[in-house]
Amino acid sequence: MTTDTQAGSSRSTLRSLEIFEAYRQARRPLSLSELARLADIPVSTCHGAMRALEQSGFLYFVGARDAYPTRRLWDMADEIRANDPIARLLEPGLAALRDECDETVILGTRQGDSVLYLLVLESRQSIRYSSRAGERKPLHSSSIGKTLLASLPPAQLADWLASHPLERVTDRTLTKPAQLLADLEQSRRRGWCVTRGENVTDVMALAAPLRLGNTVMGVAIAGPMHRMKPAEARLGALLSQCVKRLETAGDTR
Repeated sequence: MTTDTQAGSSRSTLRSLEIFEAYRQARRPLSLSELARLADIPVSTCHGAMRALEQSGFLYFVGARDAYPTRRLWDMADEIRANDPIARLLEPGLAALRDECDETVILGTRQGDSVLYLLVLESRQSIRYSSRAGERKPLHSSSIGKTLLASLPPAQLADWLASHPLERVTDRTLTKPAQLLADLEQSRRRGWCVTRGENVTDVMALAAPLRLGNTVMGVAIAGPMHRMKPAEARLGALLSQCVKRLETAGDTR
């Protein structure tokens, strides 16, 4: 059970992230009142957080009222990213897949009852599927989510379906357990899972499981339906080949 004190403490730890998110959206220096409004934080709380960030070298004032982040956060994030073990191992191969298929490639993992995007390598085409690392998607309506569900032992999958309603995301979302089970079985035989507008309208995605030791993640290719649908067989083959290469590289480490 989460107490009010625990919830308040958890909320406090997110204040700085909410402040930086507000700057990302605004793309300019902000005054205290503007920052509090954009971050949806009380002015008094925002004032304290701003001062703490300024004293720690994360914010500087452009004039008397407006503040903007320094490059310290960038430098920290860049160093963290450079040493991400998953990214260092998998990003080159996923980038090669992105270049080969010229569609957006995504690496995701299960976190609770959703998919968490770990890497998003966007297509260079002007019309493409766009997303960000850190975004979450439902298990039942995303291609990576379907892949992770299809990788579960039958008893675990049955338990999950019995305890989780399949909420409608679009008019194409599979909302009946029998429909989803049949889709997952077909996906196992085919070698990859598919969503056709089930999570984002007019977006089609293919995903396959990536097994590294005891960890199962999902790799997806996503793009506009009109490009993806006629190329499904070719894209599925490229996806399968990429996953095999990545698993082989992981086994040799």
